[in-house]
Amino acid sequence: MKKSIHSILSTIATLGPIGNSMPAPGTAGSLVAVLCGYFLISLGWLQFLIITIAITIIGVFAANIYSTLTNTHDSGKIIIDEVAGQWVCLLFIPYEISYFIAAFFLFRLFDITKCWPVNKAEKLPDGVGVMADDIVAGLITGIILFVVNHYIVILKIPG
Repeated sequence: MKKSIHSILSTIATLGPIGNSMPAPGTAGSLVAVLCGYFLISLGWLQFLIITIAITIIGVFAANIYSTLTNTHDSGKIIIDEVAGQWVCLLFIPYEISYFIAAFFLFRLFDITKCWPVNKAEKLPDGVGVMADDIVAGLITGIILFVVNHYIVILKIPG
């Protein structure tokens, strides 16, 4: 039983073949996350928030198990963190394709460059650290796009 749970969590950590066999697995995981998020967020904001929290919690355990089984830390094959981080930023933006595209590119920028405070979050231990840097990258992206959206709304001329 324990082995099957570890196998399931390892598969969740890598999103199966996406993290294990795709070139640029982090980018592939982010793209899958945005596409899935676009459809899931239509269930409602609160439901999507609950799903995002659940994926984040499961991701901590999945990343921890995968790291332990492979004797790695934050392996590039772990991409459940990209899903959680990408979904966090989607919580802040309007349901418009242009914002989803911007969220994808900005999130990847912050995730890849590991600027402050993303680099601090990744230093947390075990699965928490694996997930935390992407959550922080998602928060930064979401806040930027939230501000941009509200700034644009303020500048719009009625009519």
